Amino acid sequence: MDENNRTDKKILSKGLKQMGICLIFMFIGPSVFRIAVINNTKSLYIPLLVLSIIICIAAIIFLYIGINTIVDSIFKKKKKF
Repeated sequence: MDENNRTDKKILSKGLKQMGICLIFMFIGPSVFRIAVINNTKSLYIPLLVLSIIICIAAIIFLYIGINTIVDSIFKKKKKF
């Protein structure tokens, strides 16, 4: 196997860390959303709702970045200098 076709393990581990952060956000975001919806008469309804939406958007962003990083580590060839 050619040296240029190998997976870059440093970039792969970075992508897996990003996917781990995404996984955490995927559980926290809907949980905070559920808490906000249950307590819709409390004063923290709007801040919790906004926070949960931000966390869910962050999960989607980390998912996209993580997948791109993993794909880059597998398929991109290293440049020769």
